[in-house]
Amino acid sequence: MNNKRVLVTGGAGFIGANFVHYVLGKYKNIHVINFDKLTYAGNMDNLKSVSKDSRHTFVKGDIANEKDVKKVFSRGIDIVVNFAAETHVDRSIGDPSDFIKTDMMGVYNLLEQAKIRGIEKFIQISTDEVYGSIAKGSATEESPLLPSNPYSASKSGGDRLAYSYWATYNVPVIITRASNNYGPYQYPEKFISLFVTNAIEDVPLPLYGDGKNVRDWLYVLDHCDGIDFVIKKGKNGEIYNIGGGNEKQNREVVDTILKTLKKPSSLIRHVSDRLGHDRRYSLSINKIKKLGWKPKKRFEEGIKETVMWYNDNQWWWKKIKSGEFKKYYKKMYGKRIKEASSK
Repeated sequence: MNNKRVLVTGGAGFIGANFVHYVLGKYKNIHVINFDKLTYAGNMDNLKSVSKDSRHTFVKGDIANEKDVKKVFSRGIDIVVNFAAETHVDRSIGDPSDFIKTDMMGVYNLLEQAKIRGIEKFIQISTDEVYGSIAKGSATEESPLLPSNPYSASKSGGDRLAYSYWATYNVPVIITRASNNYGPYQYPEKFISLFVTNAIEDVPLPLYGDGKNVRDWLYVLDHCDGIDFVIKKGKNGEIYNIGGGNEKQNREVVDTILKTLKKPSSLIRHVSDRLGHDRRYSLSINKIKKLGWKPKKRFEEGIKETVMWYNDNQWWWKKIKSGEFKKYYKKMYGKRIKEASSK
């Protein structure tokens, strides 16, 4: 991506910020235009180390706002990587409206400008959750989409809309579907970041149901590497699964976190399950492997590094958890934890 102007939407969020760090570290002659609405999960602290880098320009804006999108595209864009999304399943169950606006209408606004301005590449970041729960085997890029909650349904909509702009207008779209990410800078409402920070504070860990739901875990910088690979080697109009090859039951992940921090299993609370909780996600990454990419980070190594990052950077997450997050956490888990603790 040398000598390219890259629009990274959602670049102050977890995966987006990691991607910004990744490409600025890898390419000398690149300019990243970082476009983020700075919702609760967007955090300028994620970008501290690049704040004075002349190759990085931050622009505050909303992909769901047509005027904002037109304005940022007027800066001259070669490549779009769209991370901007509402992503948390629990929040989507409570109020799906923001998910529809951002994950579908926002994608539409970006695609329209990409079509009008004739950009070189448009990468739509989707998710393995669009496949729904996988009882046996692994989802391939040809598997049917069976989203089971408003979040995954909205991502499915954006995913298919992006493909339609390739099929209808020849916009150079590539879609990636990644498994669950973990690593530094993840907002502490997510499973791993929540449980790590709770364990550090000796606060109960609200584990849904029996804890046997299975996810494939992908280290965030492996995800960034996979996206970079697809930009260079992927074919327009194609979908690429990007997985970590690390399927784990949630309880296994929790046990690893507690063991790493030397915390007792008595912190675990088996709370009532969330609505529409998919049992298992599993991705086949044979397609991207045949092109020459595979994940580098073993889960056992990545999770320990991640746990220690949160332990060493408590300044980053403690101010988050002392703000708006407190109300959200109490609403989501307060009653559940009390009920579980009383059993």
